[in-house]
Amino acid sequence: MDLDAYVAERRGEWNRLEVLARRRRLSPDEADELVLLYQRAATHLSVVRSHSPDPVLLALLSQLVIAGRSAVTGGRRFSWRPVARFFTSSFPAQLYVTRRWWLSVMAVNVLVGWALMWYFSAHPDIIGSFASGQALRDYVEEDFVGYYSEFQAQNFAASVWSHNALIAAQCLASGVLILPVLYILGQNLFAIGMTGGVMIYAGHGATFFTMILPHGLLELTSIFVAAGVGLRIGWAWIAPGPHRTRGQALAERARAAMLVALGLVVMLGVSGLLEAYVTPSGLPDAVRIGIGAAVWLAFMVYALGVGAAAHRRGETGAVAPEHDVTPVPTA
Repeated sequence: MDLDAYVAERRGEWNRLEVLARRRRLSPDEADELVLLYQRAATHLSVVRSHSPDPVLLALLSQLVIAGRSAVTGGRRFSWRPVARFFTSSFPAQLYVTRRWWLSVMAVNVLVGWALMWYFSAHPDIIGSFASGQALRDYVEEDFVGYYSEFQAQNFAASVWSHNALIAAQCLASGVLILPVLYILGQNLFAIGMTGGVMIYAGHGATFFTMILPHGLLELTSIFVAAGVGLRIGWAWIAPGPHRTRGQALAERARAAMLVALGLVVMLGVSGLLEAYVTPSGLPDAVRIGIGAAVWLAFMVYALGVGAAAHRRGETGAVAPEHDVTPVPTA
């Protein structure tokens, strides 16, 4: 085969294909021409590959065929639409669908947390078994508040975000076993109850709530969401519901949990920023708590208001809308 003659005869078609493949909009005639030229170029590539060892020509023609295929099949371009749809529909809809689980977890944890703080503050002998004397005074008067400004804000925010993201991930991943989630919640409750009890007993209860509430409202709610969704996965193999196998129920709940996990990344990022920049700031106490409360209320409106609207539209993301009639956890 005379390669030079072969290339010269088809050079015009290849140039035309290159031009059409670069255009964003094509007329119907141009679209038909593009398909035809792409098919011919693919045939030409096959012929050249079998008769010519010229690597430069093969590379150029291969690149042209790839460009033509991308233009014909409508190669995907990055779009913000899926991201916007996730945050306006899929994520809030899943928060709404799972609301009974994470709201129940939230209510139980808040009540038990208050009870533990009251109990520890009323029993200093228990507090003394963990710390006493100068160590306890240092913690109450300096270390508790100093923790929030010990490191640079951006480093502290990243550290808090990664730590809380790990806890949330553990709740979601171990939810199928149920007990690990309860263990994680129990650890968290004990830490909060003991810390609050120590501060209240020492007469620094106001300091405790001032430093906890600006970020803690959203941060703890994020953990409660992760725990509730994780427990919901575990309940799927205990009570999969009618007309579903345990495997099907687990798969549906797990897909829904993945959507929630993506949204929690953002939630915990916001709470990390609050903890690093708002909690230790010099703003008045009422302003700091007000910022935290406003962000938390905005999330609740987003989860229960926007989520309800998205759920009514049937936009629950990876799984079809479900009528969850399973009981909620009580511990």
